[in-house]
Amino acid sequence: QKVLIALYANATPFEYRNLEDPTANAELTTLSPLKRFPVLVDSGRTSLESSTIIEHLQLHHPGPVRMLPEGDAGIEARMLDRIFDNDVMTPMQKIVLDTLRPEAGRDAHGVAQARGLLGSIYAWLDQHLENRTWATGDAFTLADCAAAPSLFYADWAHEIPHNHANLRAYRARVLAHPPVAR
Repeated sequence: QKVLIALYANATPFEYRNLEDPTANAELTTLSPLKRFPVLVDSGRTSLESSTIIEHLQLHHPGPVRMLPEGDAGIEARMLDRIFDNDVMTPMQKIVLDTLRPEAGRDAHGVAQARGLLGSIYAWLDQHLENRTWATGDAFTLADCAAAPSLFYADWAHEIPHNHANLRAYRARVLAHPPVAR
């Protein structure tokens, strides 16, 4: 989702390969050692991992939306990208995956820790997003590409508290943004 958002934001032409296609699935096995996606193949060069792919796109196929701004704004965009991926998405996945396990194999302690992490990062993000349209300020960046899927799912797994009005408003705004809604 993160890469698709960046592609849509800049109207970058691409060929989407569905893993239900046996040929695409077999190709993924040869391109990605752990068979993880997304994978980008561009002019014979393979890029793995969504943040790296978005950086590749900016360098080789720049569009009107600069996903990684220059200077300090770029550092902040990268930092927030990692926060959304590691501190929102990872604990959310812990909660979701635990519900898919057989009852005997569930990890109540790990889920409680994940909920605590989400509670802490929600509070930090709520303060960070005060008076901001997008994660880094006025410009849509890599950080927002990461935030959209992270917050979309995290709110389902561990609801964003109602007293975190900045974060709740940001989530609504980012999910309604045309490249994300698409």
